[in-house]
Amino acid sequence: MRGMRITAPRTDTAPSADKLPLRPLLALATAAFTTVLTEALPAGVLRGMSAGLGVSESTTGQLVTVYALGTVTAAIPLSAVTSTWPRKRLLLTGVAGFALANTVTAVSAHFPLTLVARFVAGVAAGVVWALLAGYARRVAPDHLRGKATALVMAGIPVALSLGVPAGTFLGGALGWRASFWAMTALAVVLLAWTAAVVPDRPGQPRGGRIPVRRTLALPGVASVMVVTLVFVLAHTILYTYIAAYLARLGLADRVDAVLLVFGVASVAGIWVVGAHIDRRLRVLMIAAAVLFAVAVTALALTPLVHVAVALWGLAFGGVPTLLTTAAGDAGGEAADNAQALLVTLWNAAMAGGGVAGGLLLDRLGAGSLPWSALALLVPALVVVVAARAHGFPAARR
Repeated sequence: MRGMRITAPRTDTAPSADKLPLRPLLALATAAFTTVLTEALPAGVLRGMSAGLGVSESTTGQLVTVYALGTVTAAIPLSAVTSTWPRKRLLLTGVAGFALANTVTAVSAHFPLTLVARFVAGVAAGVVWALLAGYARRVAPDHLRGKATALVMAGIPVALSLGVPAGTFLGGALGWRASFWAMTALAVVLLAWTAAVVPDRPGQPRGGRIPVRRTLALPGVASVMVVTLVFVLAHTILYTYIAAYLARLGLADRVDAVLLVFGVASVAGIWVVGAHIDRRLRVLMIAAAVLFAVAVTALALTPLVHVAVALWGLAFGGVPTLLTTAAGDAGGEAADNAQALLVTLWNAAMAGGGVAGGLLLDRLGAGSLPWSALALLVPALVVVVAARAHGFPAARR
């Protein structure tokens, strides 16, 4: 949810100068997968959890909200408190938090206890997201840092396009608790995998941490944060209520198919970004904003829903990689602080998008959703274009 340039002696686990260290990067990608799937899984087993915990479906939906609140609450302060920790120890601690939280969720028969477990899972996510991209950049050769980040961030669309449907299927076949037990098992495997193959990297020296306020004042950091907030807000307003929009078009029974198109296109988007990010970050970010704008316009004006959603997924799939890389580059020595800020704003935008989209749906109807997303994308594109010197530079540093 990175890129610290701390001078330290290389160990025998230092990356080869001409290729990506796939084993540790795949472990980090699985950590991203675990984080996203833990967050989204209640949506897939909502009805079963609602019946099992004896609360309404709308109340059960707050399990996703409280997870996001845990992440927003934890990312910046815990990044500060743990800034001197070795990165491997911190990652293992975060993954252990997922194992604990998902185990409690799997056995809990009381909604308040489940809420606490979900908040703890969100805290663990704040820890993991704040270090993942930077960790990826530090185990890879300098000229392949963008590709390393893209590989790790691939865990996001894979979790949404494959993980959530698989968890939903398992919950339908064996009960919702089985889905969370499976998440616990995944976390335990990931702990062993990380311990075995991921090289350690040092935290910041004591007294060497740059305050968060100074990080925000660094050239380019504020631009990246503004784009993150607005871009994710636009995406969340539309994505959260896509079922309502499709129902307006008479496609209520095609939600699964439409989301599958989005997921597959997102994987394609992150592949494109991974192939070119180390040389063309600015071009890719501008292209993502323009393509997203074209997609929501097509969704609002044409019957080509699947084409529009495919363009949307293609545009958005690589955005996490683009923004985390831009934040790491702009942050420099304070890259971990920049990533913590990005994680906080990303989750705040998700929560805000859910609220804003709900208000728009109630007051203006589902037809307002794509137009609202478009209205937000315009200032995001303006900031990206303007941030030519810092934030989204024309030439990568």
